[in-house]
Amino acid sequence: MGCCNKKTPDLWIGGNVIVDVVKRVDCYPEQGMLANITAMPQQSVGGCVTNTIIDLAKMNPDFGLGAIGLVGEDAYGDYVVGEMDRHGIDTQRVKRTATAATSFTDVMSVQGGERTFFHARGANAQFSPADVDLSTLKGKLLHMGYIMLLDGFDADDAEYGTVMARFLKQVQDMGIKTSIDAVSDSMGNFRTKIPPALAYCNYAIINEIECCAVWDLEPYNEDGSLNEGNIRLAMEKMAACGVKDKVVVHCKPAGFCLDVPTGTFTRVNSLKLDPARIAGSVGAGDAFCSGCLYSIMQGYSDEDMLSYASAAAAASLFAENSVDGMLPADQVWELAKTCPRL
Repeated sequence: MGCCNKKTPDLWIGGNVIVDVVKRVDCYPEQGMLANITAMPQQSVGGCVTNTIIDLAKMNPDFGLGAIGLVGEDAYGDYVVGEMDRHGIDTQRVKRTATAATSFTDVMSVQGGERTFFHARGANAQFSPADVDLSTLKGKLLHMGYIMLLDGFDADDAEYGTVMARFLKQVQDMGIKTSIDAVSDSMGNFRTKIPPALAYCNYAIINEIECCAVWDLEPYNEDGSLNEGNIRLAMEKMAACGVKDKVVVHCKPAGFCLDVPTGTFTRVNSLKLDPARIAGSVGAGDAFCSGCLYSIMQGYSDEDMLSYASAAAAASLFAENSVDGMLPADQVWELAKTCPRL
């Protein structure tokens, strides 16, 4: 268990705590073929909790931030908790287990930033509401992720649909707002795991694949162009499931926000970057999410939130791992205001 930040966290991030082992390869091979690893593997933090919360700490070291999760009693666990401690994050609610190894992901990254993940669920598969003492949890917002990569929370619940939905309801009943993220799991059942949680979250922040998959909608047209109509329809369907405040969707070309109380739909295009500057995209989605959470805590407008979040995602692309590219908030804003957009 790590040391505690003296500040009481206003923002909690719970869920997947992962170590990423990033390997740059010259191509992604067909089955039975060989690809070359072109640089020494790089170990870094990964997962919703560690990526998002360290990004937030780098944006503003004065934020009160707390992590919630489960890691093994092993070197990977020591490493990932130590990295959060180093950034002044409250890790008292990151528990340790002797019955499972810390979750890790082998990330294969090709030039230009595209990546493929090979994931060992490890301790994250054991993580459940039993590991979270809600009776002493205080704060303004709890963000949970990733749905479909947390076995204990994805389990069925006879009353609420999933254990995650029941858990989020309990958090809301304490006066704490809730937010969720999901993962693009090729084996996941989007339609049964995501909708139950939507009824008990204030914010849903996911990508276009996850958003559209819930409703069997295609986010892209046959020519590869973005199908904004389907994305908006999917977001409206998510709102109809009970999201209280905002549905946010991010993809390569743009970010979208549906303000649920007013029905206002906002689009902000992504930043146009020199491909030569892109080192990796392994943390781009979490960086966008951290930008949204930062904006929510700061009370930004939807347009400013999407502008800031897209710049945060762009900053993350400048490093091979998930968090090294993140910048302080004023520099993220400078990037948002000076870099051209698509």
